[in-house]
Amino acid sequence: MERSVKRLMEDREKRREENIGKYIEQLSDESTPYRLRAAEALGECADPRAVEPLIAALADRENEVRWVAAQALGKLCDARAVEPLLVLLGDPNRWARRGAAWSLGEIGDQRAVEPLLGLLGDRKKDVRAAAADALESEEEPEVRTAIRRALRDITGEAGF
Repeated sequence: MERSVKRLMEDREKRREENIGKYIEQLSDESTPYRLRAAEALGECADPRAVEPLIAALADRENEVRWVAAQALGKLCDARAVEPLLVLLGDPNRWARRGAAWSLGEIGDQRAVEPLLGLLGDRKKDVRAAAADALESEEEPEVRTAIRRALRDITGEAGF
């Protein structure tokens, strides 16, 4: 009985390893749906080998792939993703900026505070909201004031 359980666990780990490799390969596939599914799956795998390929996917030609790759990096919470995500905050696509802001909030690296503060003035409300959410754990009074101001602008409430 013990031997069969051990073998099942070994087989499961082998399949997991194979799948991670396949998903990394699919990040370069011509098919956008394959790249999207691969980025999504790699974000769920909790494997540090996924970080570098996902960082590379932040430069994908499709906005949606950049967005999903950014979110996947946030789920992995690896500091190697901070600098590339900071660059993505300047992407012309709002979904990419929004995904980068969310991920930087998940990672919680202090290098992101100033750039996220700048994003509180983004022209898109959902991006401003993502930046405010990302900065939520910050205790600095200036940051809290900037978040309140941005949320007031988003909601239109004077007393927020």
